Amino acid sequence: MKQDIHPSYHSIKVVMTDGSEFTTRSTWGKEGDVMHLDIDPKSHPAWTGGQQQLLDRGGRLSRFQKKFSGFLKTEEKK
Repeated sequence: MKQDIHPSYHSIKVVMTDGSEFTTRSTWGKEGDVMHLDIDPKSHPAWTGGQQQLLDRGGRLSRFQKKFSGFLKTEEKK
């Protein structure tokens, strides 16, 4: 391998949204840094079944919901 072309690979602490933490190795930051996650598998709707509400930043979520509101058919009314 060539010398001095690879990023530093070191230990960091990751803090999940519920406060739990673990240590892993990463190229992010520097040795001993702490990474605080905003979204993780414990809080992301893809893993939790959608119980958490999504934040609407700049109206993007409401525009998406308006555009695709009738896309999937629910129960047909008789």
